[in-house]
Amino acid sequence: MNPTTRRSFLKAGLAAGALATGGTLSLAAAKRTATDTVVLGRSNVKVTRLAFGTGTNGGAVQAALGQQEFTRLVRYAYDHGIRFFETAEAYQTPAMLGEALKGLPRDSYQLMSKVTTFHEVSDPQAKFDELRRISQTDYFDIMLLHWQHTADWPETTKRWQDGILEAQRRETIRTHGASAHGLPALRQMPGNAWLDVGLIRINHNGSRMDGPTYEDNNNPNNVSEVVDHIHQLKKEGLGVIGMKLCGGGQFEKSHDDRVKAMRFAFQNAGVDSATVGFKSTQEIDEAIGNMNLALT
Repeated sequence: MNPTTRRSFLKAGLAAGALATGGTLSLAAAKRTATDTVVLGRSNVKVTRLAFGTGTNGGAVQAALGQQEFTRLVRYAYDHGIRFFETAEAYQTPAMLGEALKGLPRDSYQLMSKVTTFHEVSDPQAKFDELRRISQTDYFDIMLLHWQHTADWPETTKRWQDGILEAQRRETIRTHGASAHGLPALRQMPGNAWLDVGLIRINHNGSRMDGPTYEDNNNPNNVSEVVDHIHQLKKEGLGVIGMKLCGGGQFEKSHDDRVKAMRFAFQNAGVDSATVGFKSTQEIDEAIGNMNLALT
């Protein structure tokens, strides 16, 4: 083999090797899991795809575990890669979750809470300070306007919206959004310039999902509209978190439905993350497995 031919051969071989390696890396990079971190749209806040929810039946299910068992469950989730935890002012769990997370590096997990907006409160900052004290945290990564269920919520919550923006300036809240209950409220989310994050009910058959009212009914005929709204929000750069992936408890005895709901949320609706309420380590293991399958 003359030198020119040999050099050409070696160059071709190196190029082929680089392509092969690049292909392998691309495939590895494309693999997604429940405990990966993802960016919630224009908020730029990074969370794990799977969040530990603490609001099952208003948090009664988690509260019934008692602090010791609940802490063990939270630490189990943390040790297995779940670093996104959510609670709400209206739940029974903010103080319990704060206690369970105590001692963990604050920058190693994300904490989302939700403020109740229909109370008469003179100072939103005082309310956020109270919630921080109860949750034993210097800041919330995400603060949502909780249970927005009427078509006029963008107007009636202006005071809270402004309060959250002020808290962001004070660096006690990192980003913000709202949770929608019912189509009248959900329809106000696309085109809303204030929103950065949306918490939206989603599963494959409409169990406890949005319908003509805010009531927690089954609305299979409205699933496609909910998906369309999620797609639009994603186009607008919002981060979307799915909830009700266990059908508000209706899928408790159906593993098949839990798998389908997870797959539908990520593959059809295209949510960024999903929150699931847990009461056992077995449920945590299953949710991680179900999400990993859904992301394949």
